[in-house]
Amino acid sequence: MNLLAAASSGPSPLWYLTRGSGVVSLVLLTLSICLGIATSSRAGGRTIPRFAFVDLHRSVSLFAVVFLGFHVATSVFDAYAHIRWLDAVVPFAGTYRSFWLGLGALSFDLLAAVIVTSLMRARLGYARWKAVHWLAYASWPVALLHSFGTGSDARTPWLQAIAVVSIALVGWTLTLRVAQSTLARSEQLLMGAAAAVAVLGLVTWYQTGPGAKGWAARAGTPKSLLAAKVTSAPKTAAIPVALRSGYSSPIHGTVTESQSDNGDFTVRLDGYLTGTPKARLRLVLQGPAADGGGVTMTSSGADFAVQGVSGAYSGSIISLSGTTLDVNVQNTAGKTLDLQLTLTINPSQTAFTGTVAVVPV
Repeated sequence: MNLLAAASSGPSPLWYLTRGSGVVSLVLLTLSICLGIATSSRAGGRTIPRFAFVDLHRSVSLFAVVFLGFHVATSVFDAYAHIRWLDAVVPFAGTYRSFWLGLGALSFDLLAAVIVTSLMRARLGYARWKAVHWLAYASWPVALLHSFGTGSDARTPWLQAIAVVSIALVGWTLTLRVAQSTLARSEQLLMGAAAAVAVLGLVTWYQTGPGAKGWAARAGTPKSLLAAKVTSAPKTAAIPVALRSGYSSPIHGTVTESQSDNGDFTVRLDGYLTGTPKARLRLVLQGPAADGGGVTMTSSGADFAVQGVSGAYSGSIISLSGTTLDVNVQNTAGKTLDLQLTLTINPSQTAFTGTVAVVPV
């Protein structure tokens, strides 16, 4: 098997589908909650018939469940995080970010209970159905925490904007509902204060958690997935002049391949550069086997140590076409190198030769 020929330069399409369907599910669930509150508060008055709100609420809720099911299915079929069907329905049973993934499973179970009881509403009676239906309101904040706790886009401005708008919409509809209720003024103010404290707590948690660096490890990502990200050594010196001026060197080394219990492959290349200055380059590619041979790369790591320079540069493979690789590495001082490799792997798949060039950043 050609170890590199079928490798890809990024995550699998399922990974993008999982992220997209999860965000759409959160948006639809937010709209469903707002429409449910609007329906119970008789929003629209005589201008918009109540049945219109009821039908729209039902349709949006069903779409939310469909996208949620798609989100669950794609996350299970994607081989990167190794999420099982059991993990998707039994809270906190998984090994990948157990707590935050468990919140997603809990939100899914709460919505499933609402859907099942809604289909059985005639047999359960209105009072029992209404009691279970309240679980839909609990599923929304749980889903919001899951989105930031285990999601890959927690620090992106567009997801932050979606979260802010979602919280604002739910808060606005709840405020209108409470204002129309028969609660005493003191009780309404108490509920408003509790909501403000909850939002403040959420913002504080985000800033110190998903919004901060290093969250992947603290969130419970298995060490096997973090292993591909080679940690850098203590603070190193600036880039040597020889590297900044367009370094090029022959490279030779060994290839090691291993397979995990779930069928994924890890390909490791340990190379030695014989130019001046001498250097060592280690590359790690991980992913499932591709059709027709090779490995579909879902994660990678790179470690570049230069003779005479304390510490090492670390990073990842940013593109891969056949046996030509582009690698981006950085030291703890923020100095970046772009390396371009052209490799030839011997027939036994155990050794390689080639060249390495530093491309100006």
